[in-house]
Amino acid sequence: MQNMTPVAIAALGLELAPTVLFGLAAERVVRALGRWPVVVRVSFPALFAAPYLLVSISQHTFRWEWFALYAALPVAIASLLTQAAAADPRQHGNWRDWLILLILGLAVDLRWFDRAWPSGLRALNELFLVDAGLYGFLAIRQLNGTGFDFHLKWSDWKTGLRELVFFTPAVLVLGIMVGFIHPHRNLPGLGSALLRWVAIFFFTAVPEELFFRAWVQNLLERRVGRWAALVVAAVLFGLSHFNKRSAAFNWRYVLLATIAGIFYGRAWRERRRVPASTITHASVDWVWGLWF
Repeated sequence: MQNMTPVAIAALGLELAPTVLFGLAAERVVRALGRWPVVVRVSFPALFAAPYLLVSISQHTFRWEWFALYAALPVAIASLLTQAAAADPRQHGNWRDWLILLILGLAVDLRWFDRAWPSGLRALNELFLVDAGLYGFLAIRQLNGTGFDFHLKWSDWKTGLRELVFFTPAVLVLGIMVGFIHPHRNLPGLGSALLRWVAIFFFTAVPEELFFRAWVQNLLERRVGRWAALVVAAVLFGLSHFNKRSAAFNWRYVLLATIAGIFYGRAWRERRRVPASTITHASVDWVWGLWF
């Protein structure tokens, strides 16, 4: 992100706080929230609009309609998932789950809300959507088997890096064949390279793995089984890249991202751990940026 004023940094901290809390202490957070009255639990995420309020006022871009949207959307998600939890206690997947995932996915891919934010700070919109989804699916729906956890284990590294090794030869050959990969070298210093990997891990790979693996693949498995869920989630992941690096439909990116999604999904489902697939995902993007 650019344009990082002190106010923008404060807004970023506010948006990262829910993600960090759920990643480090999800069970305790869910238990604490469970003691609140239902009305309070459902209404609470309206506070997620605070970062927009801070940034827009400081940048003189405040609009009431955007503020209303940012206050209302997390509450609507919490309300729908409260109903889904009651209608589908066995968590086989309810239409409300899929509606919310559709809205969240399209909002990111089609950049529905980007113009609400000043140039250079639009990534804050995606973090807002992550917070709204996390609160809804973990605190309200209490969806099990997501594997969203920032306590990295040795098995996460082993699984994540193994899938990277499996994935790399296939994508190199195919990527060069279809003209999508053009090898070059862009090697920064060691410190800069490590910081780049960490930034990709938290700001690109975690949100995407949370969405496509912890939520989409997780829910699909309950309906269509492990293999079909793996393939469908990978195809959806690939299609989400249709407008990346191109104004038209970028079929090469879609194809390679779909294949990558298979390996990310394999990493997640081995122990149902988001950190494992996130390590694969972040490492692929990191290597891609350094050499391709």
